[in-house]
Amino acid sequence: MNENLLGIIAGVLTSVSMIPQLIKVIKEKNAKDLSWVMLLILITGLSLWVWYGFIKDELPIILSNAFAVLVNISLLTCYILYHKKNN
Repeated sequence: MNENLLGIIAGVLTSVSMIPQLIKVIKEKNAKDLSWVMLLILITGLSLWVWYGFIKDELPIILSNAFAVLVNISLLTCYILYHKKNN
């Protein structure tokens, strides 16, 4: 398998992995089961991958991880909004 194709497939799968969770949180307007610490650690790690992608000039790494950062920032935002609302 072409290594670029492998990287793209891996990036797409990991990038979209949190979308079902985001949809569930938005539909239910409830984020009480989310761990904000996990989200912060994940966002930090993904951001470092984006930085690494820029250093290595690897567009698949940059795009997939930047998308994942946005999804997880959205989840963290929902956590903040819905956690205050539900308490």
